[in-house]
Amino acid sequence: NTIGAMGSLSASDLSSECSGGFPHGARVVEKTMVPLYVTFAASNMLGQTLVDLTNMKAATEAAALLFMRLDKPPKKDALSDEGLVPETAPCGEIELQDVQFAYPAAPNRRVCNGYSLQVGAGQVVALCGPSGSGKSTIISLIERFYDPQKGAVLLDGVDVRTLNLRWLRSQIGLVGQEPVLFMGTVRQNIAYGKPDAAESEITAAAQAANAHSFITHDLPLGYDTEVGLRGSKLSGGQKQRVAIARAVVKRPVCLLLDEATSALDNESEKVVQAALDDLMAKQKRTTILIAHRLSTIRDADKIAVVNRGVVVEEGVHEVLLERDGLYAALVRARID
Repeated sequence: NTIGAMGSLSASDLSSECSGGFPHGARVVEKTMVPLYVTFAASNMLGQTLVDLTNMKAATEAAALLFMRLDKPPKKDALSDEGLVPETAPCGEIELQDVQFAYPAAPNRRVCNGYSLQVGAGQVVALCGPSGSGKSTIISLIERFYDPQKGAVLLDGVDVRTLNLRWLRSQIGLVGQEPVLFMGTVRQNIAYGKPDAAESEITAAAQAANAHSFITHDLPLGYDTEVGLRGSKLSGGQKQRVAIARAVVKRPVCLLLDEATSALDNESEKVVQAALDDLMAKQKRTTILIAHRLSTIRDADKIAVVNRGVVVEEGVHEVLLERDGLYAALVRARID
């Protein structure tokens, strides 16, 4: 750095001057050079200390900001005991009543503008519509990542805002577009969905997600294989199937699939989609899915077409095609 360079040049100049004087009766080396280098060493250390003090000040301010954010109580405490915990097992009926919502970062731009939808217990409902129409927002509201400004989200007729948040999320399995895996083994990543899961439950979840085969045959240590940072040791399709297993190991009443295959290549997409199809066919649970594959959408019990924050069409595939509305236009665009 600049301080070090200037100190070195100064020491070099003075050393040259002193050495030139030794033959002409200058003081002995030990009385001249030792104090000189001690002085320069002290100067260099002082200069470095000033730099470190500046860095320390910046680090202290950053740490103070970090701890302030950590100490700030969350608006929604997922570990709190507050809220209702139903005594009976939920059926899984979901209803959205005239939901109006805008994200805090853009309060004047409504994403949901009177969104109403009924999902019967055990039904598979597909949400489709143009990008930015509010499909993924609905999933965030059901999970209570956000709450609507107006209207309500109900589970079995009960406003989810009155339910215990930890209990609510324990009833929901979520599989998003980007699977999130943590450092650890395959077994540990599946068990994050249910920390007290038995080995048989983990294996059953992997089988349901079409993951058991590749775990036992393709991975060197099977369920004890380390997945690496963010699942770097697994392929995209493998990561997504582990994420699906984690979502279903707790046997959720509701399964939310948000573009679960859109980030995969064609081959991986087919494998993961086959796992999802088997999952929805064999285990009857309330499922809300957002997908870009026509084959996935058309087999749903009900299709809800969303546009500009409202449901503009509802029905099954054949009926919506006959209406020749937005859904029919979306289907034609995908086929073309």
